[in-house]
Parts: sequence; structure tokens; C-alpha cells
Amino acid sequence: MTPGTAGLVHGMGTELVEPDWPPLTSAELTAVLASYPQAGPPGTAAAGPARPAWHSPRPMSAAALVTWPGGMVFVKRHHTAVRTAGQLATEHQFLDHLRSRGIPVPPVLRTAGGGTTVRRGDYVYEVHGVAPGLDLYRDDVSWSPFRSLGHARAAGVALARLHRAAAGFRPPARPPGVLLSGGWLLGSADPPAAVSRLLSERPGLARPLAGRAWRDDLARDVLPLLRRAAPMVTGLASQWGHGDWHPSNLTWTSAGPEAEVAGVFDVGLANRTSAVHDLATALERSTVDWLDLHGSGRAQGDLAAASALLDGYQSVRPLSAAEAAALPAVFPVVHLEYALSEIEYFGSVVDSPGNVELAYDGYLLGHARWAVGPDGAEFLGHLRQRLARS
Repeated sequence: MTPGTAGLVHGMGTELVEPDWPPLTSAELTAVLASYPQAGPPGTAAAGPARPAWHSPRPMSAAALVTWPGGMVFVKRHHTAVRTAGQLATEHQFLDHLRSRGIPVPPVLRTAGGGTTVRRGDYVYEVHGVAPGLDLYRDDVSWSPFRSLGHARAAGVALARLHRAAAGFRPPARPPGVLLSGGWLLGSADPPAAVSRLLSERPGLARPLAGRAWRDDLARDVLPLLRRAAPMVTGLASQWGHGDWHPSNLTWTSAGPEAEVAGVFDVGLANRTSAVHDLATALERSTVDWLDLHGSGRAQGDLAAASALLDGYQSVRPLSAAEAAALPAVFPVVHLEYALSEIEYFGSVVDSPGNVELAYDGYLLGHARWAVGPDGAEFLGHLRQRLARS
């Protein structure tokens, strides 16, 4: 975290805020890492305490780079209302699969008993090796743009390689949960009924939506976009994707504008969707200035960065005609499942009514409304023209 902002983390806008979760402490880390023989040479645990060298400014968990006898590791703590050991085990299996196929993801460390997590009270911890390369974007807020077109192209190349490697990962899609992405709404024959069923299964989401005319809001802003996209994704191959592809989840070979991707991390939103869904997510995360939308009501798309990312991707994994046609239709609805999961998080896990409102009106509905406005029409028209040419 940058000097002078100790203890603060990223919020839903550009301002730093108080964290949802307390920062990791030296005593806590020392106790957790004692369960991980890989974190240091055998018998080194008594040589000194674990010390956080850098606290992540991301708000929905507590994470840190940690110095420990024998080296440095990355430790992340989740409340069990957000992630269970079983959910993390699936993420770790995906990381192991990618690593075995040459994708530069950090190793997942294992406990003496062979597991990958440690439970202490209401928290569950995971420990990873440190990603190779330079973490150039680690202090940037969500939806920050690429710093150069070279970075955008390199990110597209790396995502295509990840999709090729992920194609053989077989587990089924993860069910809806707190802070989880997915494609279940896009694949539903009756989206309002699917949301209604979800509310009956997840009271933590039903509570913050109670009293809202969500059926009317979805019918007005979302359902026309879903109906347009649904036929175009029928028949697309189902596969796992990263789920949260943006520059701060990547490390880089240098600080220069033509740097390549050196490492990939944070598959907390990974799920079985499709390559198109994951590519649309990558574009959504980094090529539209969404933070301006909440302030000015306008959000410009970075057309050059979107083109560079697509060009890099297709240099490794060219899109089929069906995928190219589907991508601009999927883009406006790719955020829906995660937006609903954010509403549950803010409404029932951390009790933040203001952020519930931002997640509901600004994200779930606002991003869909943007797609049919002038800025969205320009961006999506550019995607269609670019994909038609390629």
C-alpha cells in the first residue's frame, strides 16, 4: 500500500476506505504458517516470527506478502461466510491444473497433512508462493486501465494461453455464492424465475433485495440484453476461465510499455463458463472507465485497448465465427452474477447499505443501462466491427 494510507483499502469508488476485515498480524501469520512445511526449511519456524511486508489494498479479504524464515509467501484470509475450505480447494485444483500445463501461476502450498487451507475460528487461510515478475498494478483500484497498449495486447496473449490450458479442467460449474462469478443467468430459459429460486436458496441475498422492485428493474434494464445474448451462446463450448482478468491480477516482465505477462494469480472468481464469457469479463474489467459512470453518468470505452487485447488473444487462440458474434452480446450481461453476489456480500456479510445501493443500481443495473446508451453503443459497435474484420 502506498505510504500514508496504512490501514485503508480500496472502496467501490476512487476513495480509500476502512477495510471490511482487520489486517493480518505477525502473531496470526506465525501461527498459520507453522502448519505449512513448504513455507520455509524444516525446523525454521522457531527462528523468528512471520512479518507482513505488504498488505493488499483489496477490500473483500485480508491478504499480505509475508517474510518468513526461508523466503517470502503470500497469505490470504477469508471469512467462512465468503469462502469455505471446500470452495478454496476447487480454486487450488484449478491452479494446480494450470501450473501443470505451463501457465505461470504461483504454487499452492500444502500443510503437513496434505491440505491447502488452515481454519482458525471464523477464518480460513490459504498460502501461495510469490508470483514471478513485477506487480506493477498492485495498488491500482478496480477497473483501472492498462498503462499501455502493449500491456493490453500481452494480457490478451496470456488469457488465450490460459484458456487453452484450462480446456481440460473437468469439474462442473461452481454454484452461486458470495463473491462468485458465473454464467447461470445467461444460460437460464427463464431468468426472473432463476433469480427467484436463488433468493429462496440464499436468504443473505433475499434480505437486501426485499422491498426492491427487482423484477421490474430486471425486465426494464437486463432482460432485453439477456434475450439478445442467450441464443448466441447456445452451442459454445463450456470451459473454466479465470473470472477476474485485469492487470492487477497479473505480474509483468518489466516496467516498460512492451512488457509481457510474467505471472497470473487470484482465481477466486474462476468458474466454468466459456472462453467468450471470460474474454468479455477481461474487456469489462479493464477497457471501460466505469468509475466515471458513478460520478458523471458517462463511461468511455478505451477502444484502442480493447482492440489490442483482442488482437493479442486472437494471435494465440482465434475466435470462431460463433464466438466472435457472441462476444459483443455477452459483454453487457457478463457482470450480472457477480453483481448479485456483491449485493449479498454487502447486504448480509458486512452490512453496508450504501454499497448495496451501489452494487444494485450502479453495477447490476447501471452497467446494463450503459450498454444501450451512447457510450455503450459506440464501444459495442467497435467490438463488432473489429471482430468482423478479424
